[in-house]
Amino acid sequence: MVLGDSFSANEWNHFDNSNTCNRHGLTAWPVQLAKLMGVHGTEQVSDASCPGASIDSGPGWTLSQEAARADNEGAFGPNTKLVTLQFGMNDKWGASKRTLWDSLHTCVFNLEQGCDPESVTEGRMTDYTGVSGALMAQRMSNTVAYIKYYAPDARIVLVGYPELFTPGSSTICLSILGVTPFINPRGRALVEYLDRLDLAQREAAQLLDIDFLDTRALSTGHDLCSSQPWLNGILDPRTGIDGLPFHPSTQGDTVLANAIHTRYSH
Repeated sequence: MVLGDSFSANEWNHFDNSNTCNRHGLTAWPVQLAKLMGVHGTEQVSDASCPGASIDSGPGWTLSQEAARADNEGAFGPNTKLVTLQFGMNDKWGASKRTLWDSLHTCVFNLEQGCDPESVTEGRMTDYTGVSGALMAQRMSNTVAYIKYYAPDARIVLVGYPELFTPGSSTICLSILGVTPFINPRGRALVEYLDRLDLAQREAAQLLDIDFLDTRALSTGHDLCSSQPWLNGILDPRTGIDGLPFHPSTQGDTVLANAIHTRYSH
């Protein structure tokens, strides 16, 4: 069973306003994983992941709503063996009412003002100072308890996000057509947000007594500023011209699917 946001679904239908969340990328890691496990296209796999999903911030699907949907489809039970969770990127943290998505124009792509740490107090960037493992665990605890109760034999895995930018750096990049890079040298606030989110996921998994899959370690050296990115730019032929920007390429999803299969298929 897959519960998650666009890093799990890896597909976005710009023309679908119904919020049905029925579309998933053909090479998204859950699809590749299901094929490796021999259950793709069968009732043995349930994928409720949805672009824009959050733990509990909304306005899109939340963790509990996805779990309820999967439950309605009969995904919970004594035969459920694996449940993956991939959340946190789209949530609001601290005092901020702004999500990362809301911060793209005002901070991430803002070359004039930059996306430095002061952008948080200026209200241009989501409040990364509010990100913590304890808070993440608290916000996920009810749903995780629900899953443990109704799928008692399942391994529950909090799947981390890939390395988008070098941890601790200040430079953020996005390739356009594979030859024209967008570079914001003042992107420390975004990198700090991602670094704290990664740490929070690790801590939350421990507090919730579930597994954590270190996707960052798997993708080290293949961030958006690297010469061999495993994430999509904009119409970048190196990773796939139709790939969702900022999200894993087919190669990135293949590495993750193989890692989960190796660890949990036995």
